[in-house]
Amino acid sequence: MNKQWRGLWMVGLITLLMLLSACGNNNGEGKNGSNKSGKQVNLNFPTASTTGTIYPLGSAMANLWNNNVDGLRVNAQASKGGVENLNLMKEGEAQISFATAGIIWEAYNGERGFKDRKYDDVRIVAGLYLNPNQIVVRKGAGIDSVADLKGKRFAPGSVGSTPEVESSIILPAYGIAYPDDIKENYVGFTEAIDLMRNKQIDGALIQAGLPTAGVTEMISTAGGQLIGIEEEVRKQLMEEYPWYTEMTIPADAYDDQEEDVDTLAIKMMLMADASVDDEMIYEMTKTFWENLSDLEDTHSIVKQMNVEEAVTDLAGIPLHDGAKKYYEEQGLLSE
Repeated sequence: MNKQWRGLWMVGLITLLMLLSACGNNNGEGKNGSNKSGKQVNLNFPTASTTGTIYPLGSAMANLWNNNVDGLRVNAQASKGGVENLNLMKEGEAQISFATAGIIWEAYNGERGFKDRKYDDVRIVAGLYLNPNQIVVRKGAGIDSVADLKGKRFAPGSVGSTPEVESSIILPAYGIAYPDDIKENYVGFTEAIDLMRNKQIDGALIQAGLPTAGVTEMISTAGGQLIGIEEEVRKQLMEEYPWYTEMTIPADAYDDQEEDVDTLAIKMMLMADASVDDEMIYEMTKTFWENLSDLEDTHSIVKQMNVEEAVTDLAGIPLHDGAKKYYEEQGLLSE
């Protein structure tokens, strides 16, 4: 074989190998990052507002997974919270995220804000901790009860957010038509802090784990104080919405909070789309629970998490098959 033909033969062989390699790299990755070929899986992970509990927790969880699960890249990012997270997952723009049990139940069953948009592919990866409704009002605004919010300037949360949904449930239980009977200001945690500091709102509802940075700021710098939900209203709402549970915010949860505050809470969930690869979710679930102590510096809420409670109070929403496999191995699921 002369030099010219040898050169052409080598070029042809290299080209063939490159084509075969490209074909191999394009096969096997399913919808929403399912991994069937050994390729790196990329999962988008919307969390919540940067001033809440979930954003730093989600960022730390993403780092934990990226450093410990082979072939996985989780991209954590801020969001408007549970409702937006579910919408992003339903549209295929996110694959794993956080939301409270009540919002997920509505999405899974196509109720309220998800009417005619049922999302029956949402799955639970883990029940994490209780998320209390924290109602902060400005001292001097004449508000001793939620009932006193009628006619007041109130920040129920940004439109479509979990706090806004909670406001639309809790205020009517006090005979307050929502939103007609309040002077609403649809803003997130950060904006609500500034508005209360400038005496432009009289109250706000924040739904997040204890302690919450936004509530800390309102109490310490904006003249805010927590008020509770009365027992009769709690019982009424628990009968109507089975995902609610009673919770007491202890007096030492925040500086300058002198008394316990009784309220309603909902379990915060880690969720994923059903199409994410079962083995990948299994590895993520295992890595999360078996390295939970690595996350304790992120937020004190981590100490409230317990694997024995990961499969309780799920509001009838199914577990992801990958997570189910892990909990079965731990003996946490009955036959």
